[in-house]
Amino acid sequence: MVSDDADRLAYTLDYTGFREYTLFVKNLATGELEPDRIEKVSTVAWSARPGVLLYVSEDAAKRPYRLWRHRLGTTSDDLISEEADELFRLHVWRSRSRAWLFAASRSFTSAEVRYVPAGDPAGAWRTVLEREKDHEYDVDHGVGPEGDVFYIRTNGEGRRNFRLVRTPVADPRPDRWTELIAHREDVMIEDVDVFAGHYVTHERDDGLTRLRVTEIASGTSHFVEFPEPTYEVDSEPNAEFASRLYRFRYQSLITPASVFDYDTADRTLTLLKQTEVLGGYEPARYRSERIHATAPDGTRVPISLIAPKAAPRDGSSPLLLAGYGAYGIPYPVTFSSSRLSLLERGVTYAIAHVRGGGDLGKRWHDAGRMLAKRNTFTDFIACAEHLIARGDTAADRLVIEGGSAGGLLIGAVLNMRPELFRVAVMRVPFVDVINTMLDESLPLTVGEFEEWGNPKIRAHYEYMKTYCPYTNLAARRYPSMLIKTSLHDSQVMYWEPAKYVARLRTLEPDGRPLLLKTVMTAGHGGPSGRYDALRDLAFDYAFVLKQLDRRS
Repeated sequence: MVSDDADRLAYTLDYTGFREYTLFVKNLATGELEPDRIEKVSTVAWSARPGVLLYVSEDAAKRPYRLWRHRLGTTSDDLISEEADELFRLHVWRSRSRAWLFAASRSFTSAEVRYVPAGDPAGAWRTVLEREKDHEYDVDHGVGPEGDVFYIRTNGEGRRNFRLVRTPVADPRPDRWTELIAHREDVMIEDVDVFAGHYVTHERDDGLTRLRVTEIASGTSHFVEFPEPTYEVDSEPNAEFASRLYRFRYQSLITPASVFDYDTADRTLTLLKQTEVLGGYEPARYRSERIHATAPDGTRVPISLIAPKAAPRDGSSPLLLAGYGAYGIPYPVTFSSSRLSLLERGVTYAIAHVRGGGDLGKRWHDAGRMLAKRNTFTDFIACAEHLIARGDTAADRLVIEGGSAGGLLIGAVLNMRPELFRVAVMRVPFVDVINTMLDESLPLTVGEFEEWGNPKIRAHYEYMKTYCPYTNLAARRYPSMLIKTSLHDSQVMYWEPAKYVARLRTLEPDGRPLLLKTVMTAGHGGPSGRYDALRDLAFDYAFVLKQLDRRS
């Protein structure tokens, strides 16, 4: 990020893929690097004071926990605060208005935000709201009819899908709040972008993101319309506070990533850039659908799907079904030019938007975490069975894939219904749940007690035993499997998938392909170089197509 005087650029670099970042500062006038070097930095923000920035450093378990103030050219930084609760992670940022610095401590279920004027980084920090159980909130700064205000997205008092309120900066207590958008059980407010004359809310309705634009002066709102049955919308940086344009990125399983400027006053869209797809890509050759499966408890589970228009619906087509279902993160419905190599060979691609993710809001997440985690797996199985019943595929040509917590999903369903699948691809999979969650020295473990549970608590331990992929391995006929890990992974240590494969090899009765691939130069996200990443994905697709006998 660039300093207010535009003289310096602050940036961080990770050299190994372990997600351990070093802070550098570049002098933009001379092109030289400043002597300042700070290790293990997670987030950074410039103050409005020349040469003064704030950053957050990590502890031995990679938890961001200390907030520092640094003046360029000095070696002794000022410690502003330290987050002692290991469930919480600290980060710092600057409001779009550039007026305020914010520092937030967050766990998976609660938050606490403090603030100080950007021009007074050495000043006293005030707290918007003290942390409390099951209350998450975000804060941004703007203006309102009452003057200088904070906009707060809050899910306190049981309003799990959040509501939006506005409150005076001088006194942000709840009794001064003005409600702008009420809580709704079926629509989640995911994000809010505040500008000088309007604000934009991202609202997830039945798994799809809608953009609501609200004029601050009049309070009138309208939605930006999107044409496809399933798609993905993400905001771009939108650094300018006093702008009537809103920049966002739109894509779908059929439409390549496209950057638009939306004029919030004229309500017009301007396409700025669309990712080029080489090789004569013809979108009209494919069909995209949004369908629903029914879980064992009656819950409707969305599925996003793309298939060649010529693909038959008689069970003869191969299909790749992907899933994740954790941390309240929705599975993105994104375009992939690489995926065309599967589609061109007649392979349908589908996404199971299972519980545990955030696809249908906070309650969707709640229904697939902790002691409700098995819903994630039964949802995925229900999606697979629905696609088979519709004739989109058959069990002997169904491929499943997932990474990280999605690898846990795949590992769990393979133990529950191995006969339902032909091939499984597991990338950096979290498969040894109990042992990993017992080791509090590992990155993520303590903070994720609120996602998976703490196996030192008997009820949590007994529940984890019912689904942990490693614990439940047995001598059964598993499908062909490709398991991938990375030496420098900081989220799922490389030995976890290796241990899983080693045990599985002692149990597999008929010698179906079981491959372990360890990338020696990458971290949790796999190879970072463009061509290295393409080669890595090509390896996965080659394995899948070979097992399906669709190589030509």
